[in-house]
Amino acid sequence: MNDYEAVFILTPVLSDVQMKEAVEKFKNFLVTEKAEIVNEENWGLRKLAYPIEKMTTGFYQLIEFKANPQTIAVLETQFRRDERVIRYLTFRQDKYAAEYAVKRRNLRASKEAGKEN
Repeated sequence: MNDYEAVFILTPVLSDVQMKEAVEKFKNFLVTEKAEIVNEENWGLRKLAYPIEKMTTGFYQLIEFKANPQTIAVLETQFRRDERVIRYLTFRQDKYAAEYAVKRRNLRASKEAGKEN
């Protein structure tokens, strides 16, 4: 199993419920394909670098997971078929990217723990 990271942008016309439903669809797909979800981050509504299909904003979502390489092709087909997804990017993390992702998660967790206190 390799480490992967998938970032996808959902159309901004979705409600919060519809957005969460779309994210759950992809997470459930990964679970059924026996992938291990390591981290999930909702980056929220952000401005796009350039207009896509006349849209200037989108809901960004990040999912880090461990999966077999065959799962990626099927996942990207799911992204292409879902009209709620504007853009997506899935890539395999090398050992340096995986180490950086762990550090970033730990830093984010410590910041959130500091905010609670």
